Amino acid sequence: MDHSNKETNRPPYGILAVLMIGAFIAFLNNTLLNIALPSIMKELDIGPSTVQWLTTGFMLVNGILIPTTAFLIQKYSVRRLFLVAMGLFTVGTIIAGIAHTFPILLTGRMVQASGTAIMMPLLMNVMLVSFPIEKRGTAMGIFGLILMSAPAIGPTLSGWIVEHYDWRMLFHFVTPIAALILLSGFFLLKDKKGRVDIHLEKFSLLLSSVGFGGLLYGFSSAGNRGWDSPHVYLAIIAGVIGLVWFILRQLKQESPMLNFRIFKYPMFSLSSAITMVLNMAMFSGMLLLPIYVQTIRGISPFDAGLMLLPGAILMSLMSPITGRLFDKFGGRVLAIIGLGITTVTTYYFSTLTLDTTYTYLMVLHAIRMLGISMVMMPVSTNGLNQLPARFYPHGTAMNNTLNQVSGAIGTALLVTVMSNRTETHAEEMAADAMKNVSGQPSPAAVAEMKQQIAMKAMLEGINDAFLVAAFIAAVAFILTFFIKRARPAEDPIEQQPAGSKA
Repeated sequence: MDHSNKETNRPPYGILAVLMIGAFIAFLNNTLLNIALPSIMKELDIGPSTVQWLTTGFMLVNGILIPTTAFLIQKYSVRRLFLVAMGLFTVGTIIAGIAHTFPILLTGRMVQASGTAIMMPLLMNVMLVSFPIEKRGTAMGIFGLILMSAPAIGPTLSGWIVEHYDWRMLFHFVTPIAALILLSGFFLLKDKKGRVDIHLEKFSLLLSSVGFGGLLYGFSSAGNRGWDSPHVYLAIIAGVIGLVWFILRQLKQESPMLNFRIFKYPMFSLSSAITMVLNMAMFSGMLLLPIYVQTIRGISPFDAGLMLLPGAILMSLMSPITGRLFDKFGGRVLAIIGLGITTVTTYYFSTLTLDTTYTYLMVLHAIRMLGISMVMMPVSTNGLNQLPARFYPHGTAMNNTLNQVSGAIGTALLVTVMSNRTETHAEEMAADAMKNVSGQPSPAAVAEMKQQIAMKAMLEGINDAFLVAAFIAAVAFILTFFIKRARPAEDPIEQQPAGSKA
């Protein structure tokens, strides 16, 4: 058996260090891009519904590939998977850096995603098998500190780069670092894995791709095409059919590609539901806030990034503290407090005005990040803790897949709410303005009035989207009251008498 599947007294810190640095640069790349979205929209002459594909296209590839990672982790060594993942990420970064059209930029992002899809489940699995349950919260907390420092650095660094250089410099900045990490992994990772006699069933892979891919594509297209478009509802219908067929097929197999039997463990099922709902709400801040501060308020990219900095720093500093608190008290108390904070602050983001102060936005965002930092890692770890060790690859793959699906659904839902409500508010404001106009206004006055209506309508659309996000967060808050501290469940296979068929 591969050493990575054994709990040893001394965790493989060298492997973990290389994996964490790789995951850090991948996560940093994502946080760099968020602040740059308005600049990309302006240069490439595209709208919010199109530019969101840089996020949702990334999720689409993740959603298709992540379900295969449970198989890949069992089949191949950590070294081999890391080199493939980091190689794909590096190539994708180079493609995105030379992009002068949106399709090429999106292609680069999707190649990046194919590498990231392998990286995160691989790292999570190595961590789960490397640390005993009583130290797992602290280990996850330190992992969170390293990983969450990416959002602390990303927005401010991105803002400065976008303000002084072309947005493509974001990718040029990441490329040499990614290449260096790839080379480091090639020379430093030495683990080997014995031959494992498992095979990936191609029809299951097809059903998984149709199921998760159809859902992600359908929901991601809704913001641009509208819910009544055949592209949207046919993709969602195909996704549902493919996913149901995929689940039924996996339940009949002895060695499934993705084991849905893990949902019989109640704390894992509950943690999956909470993180999915929270993911949907969380994307409101990541997507709507940069549009508000840059498009409506005219705040520079650097200042927009600086505004997000305290929240990101607070989130990264809280990660090891939350990990220790989780080891001591469990996930329930942390999740209740954290989601309470998240729900309230998300609601306050639904009351933005054209004059909301910079300091208010900074403080409110920081408090919201504090709340989120108390929920994500403790709830996920508590759910994974209930699984028998042989289910860890399936648990991490399932969590990451559901995160991508819920993120895409949340993004599509919130963009749709923002777009539809902006249009409705614009029509109402235009009708009211025409009632109050006396005589024939000059063309300049009409143009100014249209601009003011467009800004105010978008502001109200963003507020409505934040209000929906607050309601979604409230649903997750209610679910946290059902959390119990999880311990590893007995594995039926390990309980069988010696010599019986496994």
